[in-house]
Amino acid sequence: MTVPIRALRPDDIDVVVEFSLRAWQPVFESFRQVMGAEVYRRVYPDWKTIQAEVVESSCRAEGNRVWVAEADGRPVGFAVVVIHPINRETHSGEIYMLAVDPRYQKRGIGLALVNFAADRITELGVPLAEIGTGGDPGHAPARRVYERAGFTPVPLVRYFKALPETPETETPETPNAPGAQR
Repeated sequence: MTVPIRALRPDDIDVVVEFSLRAWQPVFESFRQVMGAEVYRRVYPDWKTIQAEVVESSCRAEGNRVWVAEADGRPVGFAVVVIHPINRETHSGEIYMLAVDPRYQKRGIGLALVNFAADRITELGVPLAEIGTGGDPGHAPARRVYERAGFTPVPLVRYFKALPETPETETPETPNAPGAQR
């Protein structure tokens, strides 16, 4: 399926947030199984609210480049690109977020968005593109898309351990909660 891809407009954001939450539902279910209930509860106490806020702020953030794929007259997929320095001489274009409405998945829209984003990164003169995803079963479809687009996986592992909660345990507010992205 060939879909037009265009720059995100402010009136697209609510639709993008809505379908991205449906698209990531299986991912968070997979996280719950892999992490176990206690660690999952501590990392993602309310994943839908947290993820909705992250999607909206990523779509609105100055400097981020955001595009949507359209079908049937509305956005059905989106990609967010963020440019990062990786050393003193080189920058990377990170495809920071990507989701496709579950009703439109398995039609090549995710691959089209990845390739479109990589082309835009190239046009910016950035010599490296990157994208991160989980190693859990819920992210297997995303990994297949990224590898089909020519990305090379680099194995990374993140470990969690639930520690005893005490009355003195303070929960600091952190803007970058682990996994509150993609």
